[in-house]
Amino acid sequence: MINQEQLQELLSYENGSQKMLSLYLDTDYTQDSIETIKLRVKGMLKEAQVHQSEGSEAIEKYLNHSYDWSRPGLALFTNEDGTFFRDYPTAVSFRNRLRVGQKAYIKPLAHLLDHYAHYGVILVDRIGARYFEYHLGELQTTDGFMGEDVRKLKKGSGSSAVGMRGGQGSGFRHEEEVVQRNLRDAAAAAGDFFRNKPIRRLFLGGTAETVSQFRSMLPKQLQSCYAGTFAMDMNAGEHEVRQHTLSLLEELNREREKKLVKTMITAQAKGGNAVVGLDDTLQAISDKRVKSLIISDGFRTPGYTHPASDFVTANLARSPLSDQEMTEVEDVVNTAVLLTMNQGGHVEIVSDCPELEGAGQIGAILRY
Repeated sequence: MINQEQLQELLSYENGSQKMLSLYLDTDYTQDSIETIKLRVKGMLKEAQVHQSEGSEAIEKYLNHSYDWSRPGLALFTNEDGTFFRDYPTAVSFRNRLRVGQKAYIKPLAHLLDHYAHYGVILVDRIGARYFEYHLGELQTTDGFMGEDVRKLKKGSGSSAVGMRGGQGSGFRHEEEVVQRNLRDAAAAAGDFFRNKPIRRLFLGGTAETVSQFRSMLPKQLQSCYAGTFAMDMNAGEHEVRQHTLSLLEELNREREKKLVKTMITAQAKGGNAVVGLDDTLQAISDKRVKSLIISDGFRTPGYTHPASDFVTANLARSPLSDQEMTEVEDVVNTAVLLTMNQGGHVEIVSDCPELEGAGQIGAILRY
């Protein structure tokens, strides 16, 4: 699993005159066999004309002898001579792609860290709760709470007369008192479990009625992280919990991305702190004004950069520097991502968004 320190290493790694191979794979062998995946990689390396390099050999050797195929996603980075090699298996699959360039292609990793970092799940019923902490789709810690058994009043016991003491009414009240006490204690235990855990989103699973009551009892910090509810039995397996919440995250992030793109386009149209289109966005990055960089997934185009000043452009006519001072790059969008992250900005990789496509596939929300 990759962390921020490892991502920073990729961001800052200087490859000299060598090219960097950045390979992202869907390694879910329940969909395609392992041999099919290996053959696909061979084809990708050949198509990119790097199949005879030592870096390519290092990738194939890793897949043949070192990778355990236990996770559905894999990111690999190596230079042409194989002296630099980093592997990051992930619990979330990637779209198959290979990029060859001067710098590591890190857009999919930025997407992973943005969408799937630090989230929690609670399954709750009338007796207890189970707690799960996830990061990048992988379970970190888990625990549970079990309260007092809720004993229903047997049918026909007590008085059937409405309102009579000792009848079914008092039994029902006792049952509900036990349930409420269990929910309060489970909510308090949830606060203890998630305390000092940096979760950004919290999902609650159970029946609609129970989850609604439980949510209102949670500590305010957890309520502020609430992201959604789903129906699931308390005894569901962890794999089922993980797969269901990953789907919820994808849906949630699609909605969030649409709102973010709309906010950016609206702000730009009104002359606010936003830009759209390649030229204006790259200028804002050069000016170190970008708070959030927003890019269509897969968007790439050649351009130019001046590493000493972090100036970047796709259009030399807009450059205050001479042609000789600029360095040509194969993918100026990836360079824009690297610069934005190094400047402390945030990067959003957005899929299937016609509004962003119509705005030039790239834009930014600015700091000022």
